[in-house]
Parts: sequence; structure tokens; C-alpha cells
Amino acid sequence: MLRLISLAVLLTCSVTVSAQKKKTATVADLKKYAASITPEDLSRHLYIVAGAEMEGRETATEGQKKAAAYIENHFKSLGLLPGNNGSFQQLYPVYKDEIGNASISVNGKTFTVHNDFSPLANWNNTATQYFSEAVFVGHGIVDKELNDYAGQNVTGKLVFMLDGAPSGYKPSAGGFRSPSSWYGKLQTAKSKGAAAVVMVANGFPRKAPTEPTMHVDLYKAELYPNSYFISEQVAIAMLGDAFAQLKEAGKSKSLPAQIIKSNVKLVFEKKTTEVSSSNVLGYIPGSDKSDEWLIITAHYDHLGKRGDVIYYGADDDGSGTVGILEIAEAFAKAKADGKGPRRNILFMTVSGEEKGLWGSEYFSDHPTVPLDKTTADLNIDMIGRVDTERKSADTLNYIYVVGDDKLSSDLKPISEGVNNKYIKMTLDYKFNDPKDPNRIYYRSDHYNFASKGVPIIFYYDGMLQPDYHKPTDTPDKIYYPLLSKRAQLVFYTAWEMANRDASLKRDIPLNQE
Repeated sequence: MLRLISLAVLLTCSVTVSAQKKKTATVADLKKYAASITPEDLSRHLYIVAGAEMEGRETATEGQKKAAAYIENHFKSLGLLPGNNGSFQQLYPVYKDEIGNASISVNGKTFTVHNDFSPLANWNNTATQYFSEAVFVGHGIVDKELNDYAGQNVTGKLVFMLDGAPSGYKPSAGGFRSPSSWYGKLQTAKSKGAAAVVMVANGFPRKAPTEPTMHVDLYKAELYPNSYFISEQVAIAMLGDAFAQLKEAGKSKSLPAQIIKSNVKLVFEKKTTEVSSSNVLGYIPGSDKSDEWLIITAHYDHLGKRGDVIYYGADDDGSGTVGILEIAEAFAKAKADGKGPRRNILFMTVSGEEKGLWGSEYFSDHPTVPLDKTTADLNIDMIGRVDTERKSADTLNYIYVVGDDKLSSDLKPISEGVNNKYIKMTLDYKFNDPKDPNRIYYRSDHYNFASKGVPIIFYYDGMLQPDYHKPTDTPDKIYYPLLSKRAQLVFYTAWEMANRDASLKRDIPLNQE
């Protein structure tokens, strides 16, 4: 597949550009091409990409497919070449799980799904399990000197745990990876060999999901234990009066593990349907360094609809998506003038980011261009708003630059040199802090390139408040002149990386936390 793309570089370039002799672009030329990235064009694209017709662009939905078609058509209009062996889209499988029959019975009393418990549909497998006892493991935390499983072997057993953590507990990691998060607790139960997990949770009864749950990991090296969030009523049925005592004691201290005698039947059945989503890829062929690549990415998916409410995703990441469209157009103009890049530039919008970086992970595992010949990935995820928590005078003249201190010592000098020469924007390195509680470096598509050793820079506006992942993230709230300026910064940086003599060094080890 990689060889075919190399042939495409040599044989299928459009007539309008292939015969032209390579010219050297001047500073005036670059400023002209960058100036084509206008607030007006960005706005025009964004009111479409983040418009009602796209229905929030949720992965593997019709709205996402409409957005993919819009991006593909734009790439074609620019004369870009297809980036996936003759196609502008790279399809990958997505699986939808719908819950069928599900119930929990405790000592002969049956509880109903959503009213009394919720199964983790895309982790669970169809099974009926019978247990004569459960192992109570407190809050289910194993971390540093805390071991709620101490003294108990839970291999092949039903594990019962409380939610939350005792007061005063300080986890060794934050967020989703914390040993006290539900994900961290289930990871621990899996590592201990549990056959099933029930975890007490609030919020029952709950509404049944209106849409199937989606995932991409149908084939797994290891299976998770079938897991269920349960109401306090189910907990009381299992423990009786002891539950109230354990719940109260657990607020302030770790609780010893113990065996609970209780006949528990867990029933779970699901139907799995295979659908698909896609990444959209187009590239401009390079001249004398056409065996090397630069990749520029943004995710075009968002959260879709919840009932009739659309989550528009204008900043997240409509802003990065339209930035890609305009940056590609600027490079296409240079190519048409015979002043195109020395390296190939792959422009790629990915889907599945909001689900767990699915599209970029699929690409990094099934690359259509050689990643060992990729000088860098420049990733754009949210560049149209301002960080309301940032208390600086330059609110309308900054961008968070993430990852330029990792993987390559060339990244920061290039980034800062280009900015100082052309844009003069404040480059804020807040999220390069290894102790960043938001773990921003690990939360967008660039990380799947970094994990393969490709140097990356991630451009980000920090807008976690107040419209983040809400229906109010709409195109009318975008600062289009600021969006234009940030996109121009990416263009200038990409130009330097695509045209410099040497590919970027890979001289800093990856720290995979």
C-alpha cells in the first residue's frame, strides 16, 4: 500500500501542477498564501460543518458521514490526491451494542435493568452467571499502601465494591486513570481475575439509553469481568443491615475485605452490529523529498444529538477541522504556483476522537504513509475560542502549544522561530507540565502519533469552560480573526517542517504514562 502511494506521487499528479518546475517561495509568497486563510472562509466552512444538518457529527452516524463528504469534496476541489490507496476515506469498523435481556436476582428477588442496575454494555459479554457468595472489597482500590483486596483471592469470583473513596485518600494518578475511578477499579478487578463486578452507584432509577453503545474493540486479548453499577436496594439485598454500617464506615476509612454469603444470578445478553466510520485524507505531493511526509490532523467528529438537542461542536473540533481545510487550500495555492512543499503533506481529519481517539489510533495502526518517514504531526483540536480561566492581558493573542518539549529537540526552536518571524503570538506552555491535572497531552489525536515515535505539536485554546461538550458550543461564539491567526501559525510551522533540509530529529524518549 505504501509503495502504491509512492507511485501515485510520481504518476498521478494533476496536469496543472505536475509539469511545473519547482520554484523557491519568498517571504512575500508565504505571507500571501497564509493571508488566504481568512476569517470569512473559516466562518463559511464552520457554519456548515457545525451546522444543524451535520447533527453534531457523532461517529458512525449519518451526520458524521455528511461531514466526511463535505471535507472530501473540498479536498478534491483543491486538487489534493487521495491519501488512502486511491480513496479519500479510510474506513474502520465500529460496533454497536444493544442490551437485550438483563437482570440481577439476589436470593430469589429479581431486579430490573436501568431501574435497579446498569450493565457496562460494551465491556460485558453475553452470559448467565450464578454465585453463592461475593467478595466485599471495600472501595475496590489498590494504590500505594492501600489494598482493599488484602487477604482475599477473587479469581473466578463475584466482587462487590462501594463507589468513591474514603476521605483523606490521595490517589497516585488523577482523572480516568485514578485507582479510585470506576475505570481504575475495574482494571484492578480484571487484574485480580474477578469473574464479575457489582459496584454501588447513585442515580437510580435511570433512563434507558436511546442509542446503542459503540466501541471498536470487538476482538480482545483479554476479557473484562462482566460489570454492573447497582442501586443501594440491590446492595441491601446482598448484605442486609450490614450495608448501611459498611457504607458509613467507608466514608472515612478503608474497609477489610470479607466474604458475603448471597445467592446472586447475573443475566446479560446483547446484540452487536457492525457499522463503520472514517478518516478523511488528502495529500499534496512533495518535490525532491517525496519519500518523506508531514501530517496535519484535526478531528471532525463531535457528540451528535441527545434526543432533539444537537451538540454542534463548533470549537471542538469544528475549528480545527476548518483550519485544516484552509491550510490545505493555502498549500494548494503554493503548489499551483510551482512553489509547493518539498515533502508530501497529508491533511487528515479523523473521527472517533470523542469516543477514545479511535480514528487516529486506527490510522497509526494501519498507516497509509510510512510513519518512520513522517517528520511530524501537527494536531489542531479547538483553536477558535479563549480560555476563560486564563487571566492574561493577551487573551486574544495566544495559543497553547503542547508537546513541543517531547520526542524532538527540533520542535520548540522551529515553533518559536516561525512564530517570532511571522505571527508574534504568545505561545503558552501550561499544558506541557507533567503534573497537568487535565492530562491534555494524552487527550487528543496527536498522542497516537507520539506513541509511534512521531514528533508532534498540539495546538489548543484551553476552552474547557463554559461550553465544552455542551449544545452551546456554536459557530456564533467563535473568534474568527483569532481562529485565522492561529491557523496561519500552523501553516507557517508546517511550511518550515515540510521544506527544511533535514527531517526532525527523534532524540527525546517517549514518556508513556
